[in-house]
Amino acid sequence: MVQLSERPSTRKITNLQEKFIYELGAIYDAEHRFLEAQQLVWQKSQHQQLKSLVETHIRETEAQIKNLEQVFSILGQQPYRVTSDAAAGLVSDGQKLALLAADNPQIVDLGAVGAQSKVEHLEIACYRGLIKAAEQQGQNDIVQLLQQNLQQEEQTAQKLEQLLPQLLQEMTSGEGRTKTGRSR
Repeated sequence: MVQLSERPSTRKITNLQEKFIYELGAIYDAEHRFLEAQQLVWQKSQHQQLKSLVETHIRETEAQIKNLEQVFSILGQQPYRVTSDAAAGLVSDGQKLALLAADNPQIVDLGAVGAQSKVEHLEIACYRGLIKAAEQQGQNDIVQLLQQNLQQEEQTAQKLEQLLPQLLQEMTSGEGRTKTGRSR
């Protein structure tokens, strides 16, 4: 169990607005972490379609961060990051897999798709919760900004889900040729 004293930068949450701002800070932290991770995936990826998808999503993530900064501004807050352990864990898991598979670029790419897919689903859940809270508070301008982010995350998740079977097929057909002695 995490003790509040372990996180001196966090404040006690006493109302819905503070909860909303806390969760906003957590997704703000997550987006920054995921942006850095995507930049690494883009550099390491060997698969052009994956590389293109990640490149597009890097630009979207930069815009999403700006949208979150606008939400903070609307609320009269300075943007700040609340450590997202979930985001840190997903990034760490993806990095571990990439290191363990470093000798096989196809496995690295497959791992990147899986890791990115997990990231998108976390972000989708976060944005849906924030949108519901903003709707409840009648914050329509905030809802619009968060919905832009949510739509991009959902589209990216769908593209990743469509890319995964292709990568798996390329991997298995490549392994099949190697196992039978034929060259790739």
